Amino acid sequence: MGNNGRVTRPASARAPRLDQVCAAAVEVARAAVTEVDPADVGEHLQVVAEGDRLVTHYFECLLAGYRGWRWAVTVTRAPRSRTVTICETVLLPGADALLAPGWVPWQERLKPGDLGPGDLLPTPTDDERLAPGYLLSDDPAVEETAWELGLGRPRVLSREGRTEAAQRWYDGEHGPNAPISVAAPAAARCGTCGFYLPLAGSLRQSFGACGNFYAPDDGRVVSADHGCGAHSETLVEAADTPVEELPTIYDDSALEAVSVSRAPGSVEATEPAEPYGHP
Repeated sequence: MGNNGRVTRPASARAPRLDQVCAAAVEVARAAVTEVDPADVGEHLQVVAEGDRLVTHYFECLLAGYRGWRWAVTVTRAPRSRTVTICETVLLPGADALLAPGWVPWQERLKPGDLGPGDLLPTPTDDERLAPGYLLSDDPAVEETAWELGLGRPRVLSREGRTEAAQRWYDGEHGPNAPISVAAPAAARCGTCGFYLPLAGSLRQSFGACGNFYAPDDGRVVSADHGCGAHSETLVEAADTPVEELPTIYDDSALEAVSVSRAPGSVEATEPAEPYGHP
């Protein structure tokens, strides 16, 4: 069965002969496309033999939004008959057709953060990220945690599950290549920060939780070589730079007394003298 739903014949099978009567029925096939306006059926593209007295005519599709698609009309005729009848009409994508993305199962469509309040995400029983809790693992800390509560947890992270989580954390926003980590000083790495809380088990070597209230990664798992400007050893030293004394621009202690006289007739003789504010 081919991708377009038609049967794919073995290479050794005899190729069907193109029936000339059916092949010549181009206008009959064109008229069979009755679902749309005739103006949306373009030029005749090709005719393909599907079997004895069975051919398919392909026409260009001019419908808006269907660039690269083709109308396919299959016609046939009875033996010794010159009358061509329609078998089916269908709209098929061509080589350069615009197609919708392929269907993806919902388990593969989920992204981090998609799970909201009240949502339930069932875990498959054969999830390869998990291993039964009664099996020994290569991480003593995992085994200790798994068995500390009675019979322990039913399932724990497998080696593949831990590796997948570690790679995801390292490549994400809390790894060494995050923008905030790249912009931080070279020495400001989480592994040397006093607010860094290492994880338990084998992940302890590379990951821990941030405990700095002021850091953007507070409460999140970060890699040991992640970094930010809130590192515990980032100290601001007071600059011991002398203050430059600027020259005096105006000295009010050096005033020159100037006497001011009035021109005759400028004021009335009976007018009191004005205070000038200086001796």
